[in-house]
Amino acid sequence: MNNLTELELENLRHIIGGHGMIANKLDAYAQSCTDPQLKAMLQKDAQDARQAKQQLMNFLG
Repeated sequence: MNNLTELELENLRHIIGGHGMIANKLDAYAQSCTDPQLKAMLQKDAQDARQAKQQLMNFLG
C-alpha cells in the first residue's frame, strides 16, 4: 500500500462502496428499462462502475 493515512483509507473505502452501489442501481434500472438504447447505456455504465471499483480495490492491494 502507498502509505495512506487513516482518513485517506477511509475515504477510499467509501468511494469503493459507492461504485459498488452505483453499479447495482444501474443494473436494476437497466432491468426495468424497455428502451433498448437506454438499457444498453445503463448496462455499460454499470460495467464501468464495476471496473472502477476493481481498479480502486487493486490499489489497496
